Amino acid sequence: MNLFIKLLGAGVSIGAGLVGTKVVNAVWEKSTGRKPPTGKEDTPTSLRSALTFALISATVSTVIQVLANRGTQRAITRFAKSQDIV
Repeated sequence: MNLFIKLLGAGVSIGAGLVGTKVVNAVWEKSTGRKPPTGKEDTPTSLRSALTFALISATVSTVIQVLANRGTQRAITRFAKSQDIV
């Protein structure tokens, strides 16, 4: 069951990362009026814009990763306690 919780935590982390990416992209587009700089489009992007977007994306990604790891650890601890009671 411990392996299941770890796999579930990884799945939640991946899902939260995808949702976080969509949210950051939507907020960026709404606030700047331009599509997020991904490096795939033909339109030139300023270095300042690209670095700002990268910093925001990395911050959101790190927060999501930390929260997912903490949630997984809480679930593992809770599961271990419930096994001790039974």
